[in-house]
Amino acid sequence: MSANGLAVFDRTLEKTHQFINDVAEQISVEDKHTVFIGIKAVLHSLRDRIPLEEAAQLGAQFPVMLAGFYYQGWKPAATPTKERSVSAFVDKVKSNLPQGDYPVEIETLIKGVFAVLSQWVTKGEIIDVANMLPKDVQEFWPQAVVAQLNQ
Repeated sequence: MSANGLAVFDRTLEKTHQFINDVAEQISVEDKHTVFIGIKAVLHSLRDRIPLEEAAQLGAQFPVMLAGFYYQGWKPAATPTKERSVSAFVDKVKSNLPQGDYPVEIETLIKGVFAVLSQWVTKGEIIDVANMLPKDVQEFWPQAVVAQLNQ
């Protein structure tokens, strides 16, 4: 019997926990709440930076619960935003975090989330998403993804 009475809820909860755990391992942070807040900040910044259709295609590959957080607060008419540099993208991620110090360098957080995305999302979709970003922001993706972009 399912813990929640619905197996679909159990599966999406388990998958979302695994995604959070994978990012926690990438960025070496144990506090799952801190990791979750960081994931949301990066995903919202990425979602808002890429075209609507690409953002929807990316979100379609997430576990249902994670997809809900991904779409939370989305204003499609205000996207894509135009951050054209690493510093602008990092500032965007910072603006999506609660006020105060985040215990991980933002660049490390972005790299960690992008690394996990590249493991969870199809290669073709990751390449499509990465190609929508400025060249210097593409460098946050794992080397295997960046190598695909430069072919």
